Amino acid sequence: MAKADPETLQDLISAVQAFLQRVQDQVQTMFDPIIGRTDDMSRLTEDLEKNIADLMTQPGVEELEGENRIPGHTEELTVAHLH
Repeated sequence: MAKADPETLQDLISAVQAFLQRVQDQVQTMFDPIIGRTDDMSRLTEDLEKNIADLMTQPGVEELEGENRIPGHTEELTVAHLH
């Protein structure tokens, strides 16, 4: 096996390091928006849960037979009704 020239070996190491840095930068570029969207969805879910809890504590809303229903209505209160 031929002995590697130190300059050639250093060039190869530099090229691999540059390639790995570009890959890491690309992954980070893709990863950042995903984390941002996940954080947004988490906040929206928490807001929705709070709004539902607030609605359920308003007068006229009570639990009937273990299900959340509005008295006088036969349909179940769902998230779709909040839109």
